[in-house]
Amino acid sequence: MKSKKNLVLLGMMGSGKSTIGLSISKKLNTNFFDIDRIIEQEQNMKINEIFEKKGEKFFRHLEEKTTLNALKSSNKVISLGGGGWLNEKIRKEIRLNNVSFWLNWNTTTILKRIKKNSRRPLIKNLKDDEIVKLILKRSKIYAKAKYRIDCDKLTKNQIANKILRFYERNTNSS
Repeated sequence: MKSKKNLVLLGMMGSGKSTIGLSISKKLNTNFFDIDRIIEQEQNMKINEIFEKKGEKFFRHLEEKTTLNALKSSNKVISLGGGGWLNEKIRKEIRLNNVSFWLNWNTTTILKRIKKNSRRPLIKNLKDDEIVKLILKRSKIYAKAKYRIDCDKLTKNQIANKILRFYERNTNSS
C-alpha cells in the first residue's frame, strides 16, 4: 500500500500551526513534526535566541535544511515556522508530493495574538501597522498553498476536522 502524502500546515506566526498539527497527528495516529521545535531542540536554544545570537540568515538556512529533511519521508503532519513557506525550495518540495494547508486568520486576530509575545523575533520592534504590512505581504505567498482554511469562526477541533476532510479526499484520490 502506498503511504500517504505529508500534511503540511503553514501560516503566520500565532495561527495555531503547532496546536492544530498536534491535534491532527493524534487523530491520524501519525508522527508530528514541528519545524521550529526541532530546530530549538537541535540548537538547544529558543528561536528568538537563535535570531539574536546567530542571525536570521543562519536560522533560515537551518529551517530549510530541517524542513527538506522532514519532507523526505511520508505520512507525517508537519508544522512549518511562519516564514518556512516563503522559502521557494521548501514551497516547491511541498507542492510536489505533500498537501499544504494555510491557516488563515483575520489580520486583527493575528495581531492580537502575536504583538505582545516577546518570543517572536521578527516583530519584536515593529509597530502595529508594520506587523499588519508583514501579515498582508506574507498572505500573498501563503495563498499559494493547496488549501486555505479560514479559521476565525471555527474552534480548534472544527479546524482540524475540516483539514482532515480535505486531506482524506486529496490522498484517497491520488
